[in-house]
Amino acid sequence: MINANPAIELNLPGGEQPPTRPYRRTPGFEFAIWPLAVILALFIVVPLAALIWRTAQYGPDVTSDTLSTFRQALTLSIVTTAIAMLVIVVFGTPLAYVLARRPFPGRWLVDTLVDLPIVLPPAVAGIALLMAFGRRGVLGGTLADWGITIPFTAVAVVIAQIFVAAPFYIRAARSGFNRIEEDLEAAAADLGAPPGTVFRTITLPLARPGLAAGAVLAWARALGEFGATIMFAGNLAGTTQTMPLAIYGEYGSGDLPAALLLAIILLVTSVAILLVSRLVSRDRSF
Repeated sequence: MINANPAIELNLPGGEQPPTRPYRRTPGFEFAIWPLAVILALFIVVPLAALIWRTAQYGPDVTSDTLSTFRQALTLSIVTTAIAMLVIVVFGTPLAYVLARRPFPGRWLVDTLVDLPIVLPPAVAGIALLMAFGRRGVLGGTLADWGITIPFTAVAVVIAQIFVAAPFYIRAARSGFNRIEEDLEAAAADLGAPPGTVFRTITLPLARPGLAAGAVLAWARALGEFGATIMFAGNLAGTTQTMPLAIYGEYGSGDLPAALLLAIILLVTSVAILLVSRLVSRDRSF
C-alpha cells in the first residue's frame, strides 16, 4: 500500500526512494491569494508613506519650541526606558528561567498573568497602576504616609513602561531557555560545576539570542508606551512627557509640523529596532 503522507519515507529495495512530484501552483489559487495579500500590505504601507510624504511637504521648518520639546521628550524617553530595561532584565531573566525550567503548582496561572499586559488595554493598565500606586491605592496610601508620591512623576513613567514591556522580554527569554538541551547543563553539573557556574557559563550564553531579541522588543514597547503612561503619569512637559506623549501634545495644540517631525523620528527608530531585533535573533527572512 502506498503511503499517502509525503513526510514518511518508503523503504524500497536498494534504499531508493520514489521520485517526488513537484508542487504545482494552480493559476486559480494564485489569482485569489495575491490580491488579498497585496491589499493588506498596502493597508500597512500607505499610512507610513503618507506620513513621510506629508512631513517632506512641511520641510525642515522647525521652531525653537519644537526643538526644546524634542530634546526634553527624547532625553526623558532614553533615561526612563534605560532604567526600565535594567529592571526588566535583572528581574525578568530569573522569572523566565523559573517558568521555563522549574515546574511548580500554579505555573500556568503565573505564566498567564505575566502575558496578560500584552493583551490588556492600555487604559486598563493605567487605571490598575493608579489603584495600586496612587495616593489612595493599595500600596500608594502607605507610600504617601512615608512621603513618597509616585503618580505623575518620572518614576510613574518607568513603572508604566516596565508593566507593559516586561512580558515581551520574559516570553522571549523563556523561549530561549526552553531551546537549550538540559543534557548540556547536566553534563557540566556532573563534572562538578556548581549551579551558579552552570547558569553563567552554559545557560546564559546559549540563551543569549533569545534574551537579546526580547530585550530589543521590550525596549521598543517601552519607548512607544502611551496609554498607561498618560493615565498614570500624565503629560507634563519636561517631567513625564515622553516622545509619544509629545506627539500627542503637539498635535493637540495644533502644531502639526512638530507632531510630524517627532513621529518621523519614532518611525526611524522603530525601523532600526526591528532590524536589530531580526539580526540578534538570527532571523534574516525579511
